[in-house]
Amino acid sequence: MSEPQIWLHSGHLLGWRGESHELPQQDVRGIRQRKHQTVPPDGGMTLREDLIMQLSRDFRNKRFWRGLSIHIFAALGIFSVALGLFDIFSPDTLGKFNLPEILAIPAIALGYALWRSWPYPVEEHYSSPDTRVRLATGDLFEQDANIVIGMSDFFDVETPQIIAENSVQGQFLSRIYRNDVSALRADVSSALAGTTPVELGVSKPGNSDRYAIGTVATIRRHRVHYFCLAYSNMDGSNNVSTSISILWESLERLWDEVRSRSNGDAIAVPIIGLGQSGMSNILPIQDAIRFLILSFIFASRRQRVCEELIIVIRPQDEKRIDMLELQEFLQSLRKS
Repeated sequence: MSEPQIWLHSGHLLGWRGESHELPQQDVRGIRQRKHQTVPPDGGMTLREDLIMQLSRDFRNKRFWRGLSIHIFAALGIFSVALGLFDIFSPDTLGKFNLPEILAIPAIALGYALWRSWPYPVEEHYSSPDTRVRLATGDLFEQDANIVIGMSDFFDVETPQIIAENSVQGQFLSRIYRNDVSALRADVSSALAGTTPVELGVSKPGNSDRYAIGTVATIRRHRVHYFCLAYSNMDGSNNVSTSISILWESLERLWDEVRSRSNGDAIAVPIIGLGQSGMSNILPIQDAIRFLILSFIFASRRQRVCEELIIVIRPQDEKRIDMLELQEFLQSLRKS
């Protein structure tokens, strides 16, 4: 068996265009395959600019230079041993080498070291169970996978009065439901039909029934499962908050739902806890990614969750992330 896998990939946040309420008849998964295009929307970075940003960041990273040094000396060591053995059996051949042949050896060693030191896309396979994880900088809704949508324990859907329009949940309403609040509310209510609220008739704007933390309302729309996860508490003024323990409990219940409903298909997840939940000071973005990875890996070791986890990073957040460190972290999780 091969092991679970984790990646990081660059892309751009794209929006739906057009006026019609209904999505085109083309399957939404086919539409999302446009994520590989190299021309971004107005104001976005081109593929070349994105690559230059990545290279510039890595050149300033001590971890990169340490890895580069280790790999280049390892390659030169292998060449030295190989050439030493070759010289034993053909003692007069090496002396005939010209400058180009001599320079080819360190050039090959440098190329090998660069290849090993820049792990893009960042990924890792794990053998137990057969699954994969990758981190993708780009658009959550452009991933060819089922999608996780973070919500509060009231499952409110209205924007902008309760839910921020630029949040993942706000984009879910505008891009997938074409701002049809009634349709989204009906689908969420249908998904929660078999779930008993823990509190009824709470006096607050929006929904008044509170559900248990970790409740998942699973919506299937255009052949994609959307796992709406309640991972934050909302008060009477519609302010949200969460904690490390709440996040961990919510993720455990999410993986159970994905395991039972996704039929093993890939799942795309945003970095949870970076929005209005107030967790960014307690759980910085690098730690939030590790937290999400650990939760998935531990759940997968207990029982396979799905074939692939895609952790999606917003383009504006990528510069705050040490990709090389995350690659080492993923490798450290491999079971011996």
